[in-house]
Order: sequence, then structure tokens, then C-alpha cells
Amino acid sequence: MFEQISPLQQVGLTVLAAAGAVWAVRLVRMLHRDRTEPTVPYVSGASLHALPRQPSHAGETVELSAAERDAFAGLVRQLMSRRG
Repeated sequence: MFEQISPLQQVGLTVLAAAGAVWAVRLVRMLHRDRTEPTVPYVSGASLHALPRQPSHAGETVELSAAERDAFAGLVRQLMSRRG
């Protein structure tokens, strides 16, 4: 097959094949790195400056009935058991 194409085309084909191989290796490494390492850095005390400050509603409270408190406690226990 290579006898029918010019030497310049052979070089171009070789360069294209090498570039494709390098691209595939880098893609696999990038995907593997994203799967094993978290990419979102945690910064203590960081705030989102793009969002406007929300007014404080310290005076607003809601009283829960005993049944509502029990239901909430059960929900928290269920979520914690899934997490652990």
C-alpha cells in the first residue's frame, strides 16, 4: 500500500498517526485523573461574590410538632445510614 503513495504522503500519514496516538493517550490519562482525583478545591471561608448578600432572618422560627420532629430525626438517621 505504501508503494503507491509519495514519500511526502507517507510522512504526513506517519505524523497524523503519531498525533492521533498522542491525543488518545492524553485523553485516557485526563479521564483517569478526573475519575480518581477531585478537581473542586475546598477553600475555607470562601464566599460567592457574584451572588448578592441575603438578608438575615434571625427572628423567623418555625415550631415543629412532636410528630414532625420524629419524622425529621428518622429522615436524618436514614440519610446518615446511606452515607456511612
